[in-house]
Order: sequence, then C-alpha cells, then structure tokens
Amino acid sequence: MTNWIEIARLEEIPRLGSRVLKTDTMDIAVFRTNDDEIFALKDSCPHKGGPLSQGIVHDHAVTCPLHNWKIDLRTGEVLGPDEGCVHHYAAKVEDGVVSIRLREEATAL
Repeated sequence: MTNWIEIARLEEIPRLGSRVLKTDTMDIAVFRTNDDEIFALKDSCPHKGGPLSQGIVHDHAVTCPLHNWKIDLRTGEVLGPDEGCVHHYAAKVEDGVVSIRLREEATAL
C-alpha cells in the first residue's frame, strides 16, 4: 500500500532549496529546482550520511555539503566519478500543493 503525504505549498519551498519531512524512521529531503520541479530523496548522502537537504541544488542535482558528492535528483544516483545511490520518492504538485508518495511503513510524524 502507498500513500501520498502533503508537504507544503510550492511557494513555501525556495527555488534551489529544500524542505525536510521527518518520519518515524528517517528524514526525507524535498527539493525544488529553479524551474519548479519537485524531487524527494532520503536526506542522507550514501558516502558519509551528510544531510542532502543542506546541500547546493543545481540543475537536477544536489551537491552534498560534506564532501561534494553530486546526486541526481531524478534517480538518486550518484554522479561520477563517485558511485552509489540514495532512495528517491515519487513527488508531485497539484493545485500548488507538494506531495510525496511513501510506503506504508514510512509514516509521517
């Protein structure tokens, strides 16, 4: 079973910025690009666990603030030469409201 969780209104997430959704098992970073696309990733770099929500958003990627690893916002894949992946979540904007889809076991607090 899946469910959609409303996060915020689109304008409440700054362009090239993020917002964090805290669940009972992890934090999820919700990113807004300069062209108003929304993406959601587990808020933990696969390298050393750095908070991706505090990274720099550019194009469709985020750079981890700890060691400059670049992660593709669309797939969660680390961009070369580094390797790895972070879990990504489906995200949407409807009527100006940002939502992400979670599995049943990741319930918002």
